[in-house]
Order: sequence, then C-alpha cells, then structure tokens
Amino acid sequence: MKIMGILIPITEIIAIFAMFNKFSSIMNVKLHTPSTLKSGSGIATAKQFLLSLIATTISIVLTFGTAAIIDYSKKQSAKKEMVMMVICDFDKTIEFMQKADTALREASSAEQELALHPEKFNELRSKFLPAITLINENYSETTEKIFSTSIETFSTIGNVNFVNEVSSFYSWRSKYKNEILDRLRDDVETKAVFTSLKSLLNADFPEYVFIGWSLLHDMKAIRDNCMVMMGVTEKDLIEFSKQQSSHTVTPARDTLAVEMQDEFKKAELLIMEARERFQD
Repeated sequence: MKIMGILIPITEIIAIFAMFNKFSSIMNVKLHTPSTLKSGSGIATAKQFLLSLIATTISIVLTFGTAAIIDYSKKQSAKKEMVMMVICDFDKTIEFMQKADTALREASSAEQELALHPEKFNELRSKFLPAITLINENYSETTEKIFSTSIETFSTIGNVNFVNEVSSFYSWRSKYKNEILDRLRDDVETKAVFTSLKSLLNADFPEYVFIGWSLLHDMKAIRDNCMVMMGVTEKDLIEFSKQQSSHTVTPARDTLAVEMQDEFKKAELLIMEARERFQD
C-alpha cells in the first residue's frame, strides 16, 4: 500500500511534466530532457507513452467535442423554431377567437334586445350575421398535428412543462370548436337561426359568449406562460412572423392576387351598371 501511495504522486508528476513539455514545444520553447533519461530507459519510455496518450486524448476530445457542439447547436435551432412556430399558432388562434368573441357578444346583445322588443326583428337581424358566418371560418390545425404526431417533439423541446402547456392549449381549442363552432353550425342548420324571430330567440348566444370568454382567458394565460418558460419575447415573434411571411409569399401568389382583384373589379362594375339600368 505504501508503494502504491508513492507511485501515484510520481505518475502525476511525470504527467504534468509531459504536458508542460508538450505545450512548451508548441510555443517553440525547447524543454531538454535530462541526460539521466537515456533513450530506451524505463522512465523515457513511460514519458513517450504518456505524451502519445495525451496527444491521442486531446485529438479524441477535439473530434467528439466539435461534433457534440455542432449537434447541440442544431438541436437548439430546431427547438427554437418549434417553440416559435407553436406560439405563433397560439396567436393566430387567439386572434380568431377574439374576433369571434366580438361577433358573439354583438349577437347576444341583439338577442336580449329582441327578447324585450320583438318588433325590432328586421332592424336587429343583421347584427347576428357576423356570428353566424363563424360556421364557415376556422383555424389551421397544421401546427398542432406536427407537434402532436412528431415522435421527436419531446426530445427536441426538452421541457415537459412546456409540452404539457401546449397540449392543454390545443385541448381547450378543441373544446372551443366542439362547444361553440359546431353547436353554432347545428343552430344554423337545424334551428334555422336568422330566418325568423322565434329561431333567433332559440339560439344560445349568451352561453356561447360565456364559454368563449372563459376558454379565451385560459388560453391567453397558457400562451403567456409558455413565452416566459421558453424565454421568448414579443420581438422574437415579430421577427419570426416576418421570416415566415417572406417564405410563404411567392410571385405566383402575388400574380394570382392581382388577377383576383381585376376579376372582382370587373364583376363589381357589371353589377353596378345593372343596378343603374334597373333603377331607370
């Protein structure tokens, strides 16, 4: 045991000496080996072995270390892109729900006024139209499907709390679709809402407003919590949205938009001319 205790410090001293010798040669400073360490001696052989071992170790560390750094950088980039994509999807959903909330509140107010003043049916029926048109609108579920079906989602994000919050957001969004959009569609198709006073009073607009407001409140909180959790700022979102817009807008789409505008103007002019003829 005593011999082992003496050998360990000696080995450490030799290793330090070898490292110093190596770095000195790199700095163009020659470190002379004592004359007592003849070529072929045991200590000289050990020194050469240690120097070779250190050089090999440094080479391995540099090789695998560089690969690890590159891999980590790629994962961080993929993580940031996925997080930004998800939060931008949150914002699009919340924007849709806010517009829907405005339409539903207007319809709810009109329904309450009709309950007090049935004679205003023709005057108030137009206030229901924005809410009823919601059945033809919806939000994209592309990001949700990518997030939910990708087996690499959890390993890429690396934050179980964020994953759970995102899952909760999409769960609430599904509930919003089922309890408001689908029910409203059923109102329009089966109750024939908007066609008569009785049908309008059979709609559940006050309930839609309450459900929508509750879900919107919770989903906004999830969105803000995810931003804090992942260190995302509003500026980051704006820059990401600009990048996405620049990638999605193509010359072909721009050309199509111009063609559609021309077609719309022609149709509008044709109808206006017809109206003038009928008025005469």
